[in-house]
Amino acid sequence: MAALTSPRNPIPSTGLALDRTTLGDPALASEDDRRRVLELLIRTDPDLMRVLRGARRLALPDWRLASGAVYQTVWNALTGREAGHGIKDFDLLYFDGADTGYEAEDREIARGEALLADAPAPVEIRNQARVHLWFQARFARPYPKLRCTDEALLNYASKTHAVAVRLENDDRLSVAAPFGLADVFAMRLVPNPVLDNAATYVKKAQRMSAAWPEIEVVPWPAHAGPEHEGPAHAGPVTGEPSNDSAFEADDPPRPVEDEPGAREPADQALRDDPSQDGRDWMSLATSPRTELPK
Repeated sequence: MAALTSPRNPIPSTGLALDRTTLGDPALASEDDRRRVLELLIRTDPDLMRVLRGARRLALPDWRLASGAVYQTVWNALTGREAGHGIKDFDLLYFDGADTGYEAEDREIARGEALLADAPAPVEIRNQARVHLWFQARFARPYPKLRCTDEALLNYASKTHAVAVRLENDDRLSVAAPFGLADVFAMRLVPNPVLDNAATYVKKAQRMSAAWPEIEVVPWPAHAGPEHEGPAHAGPVTGEPSNDSAFEADDPPRPVEDEPGAREPADQALRDDPSQDGRDWMSLATSPRTELPK
């Protein structure tokens, strides 16, 4: 890893230096460049690879390792910090629409605790197919019913946090990054006001700034109300910024309200077909293939 942390040393296979100014600028580096660098950084982090291999053995449906452990690994490399700095947990998301019960999720959490006991930090396992069932009761606002794990990334409080990876059975590393990776490599925190997540965004920004003082924090837009649109394109975010709520979708708690016997579905609006809300799901960038419904 030491050879990767100096701007003077080109990164193998890219010819680019590990430099936020270059990699964070769409005019100087391509999204493919950023994906190659991201993969290299992940594959050269033993702890992260151990978690990914364990998650692959766990074989949860439509699983992804999301958010902090991914973008914070990039930030540590860019700033020359020790691997694992600031990474407080590993968010392991999956999607099982066939069984959205609390007990089913508990069983997967217990399996994960056994299989991932050697992880360097706690592994938080959450079924994204059931978030809409308890979210409104806990946070007094609705959450869209999802159709796959990657859709959850669209609801994060920051577009910068919306990145997730999976180690495929053939050892490829697939990446889901609906807003692109430019802001990750620029170390620029960009808000995503698709939900009313301003308070969470500010809280996350404060914590991130304490651990990585180099980051740039774009303020939450004034008078931003919840939008119900996904990203218009899969490229990097530019210009004016357009959860993850008190619930942070990239830092999901185990909701105390969501106990056995108290798991009624949310209101009818949450049960509506999410394909009717105008989102262009096929604009999401994933590699090597999209996991979104056609």
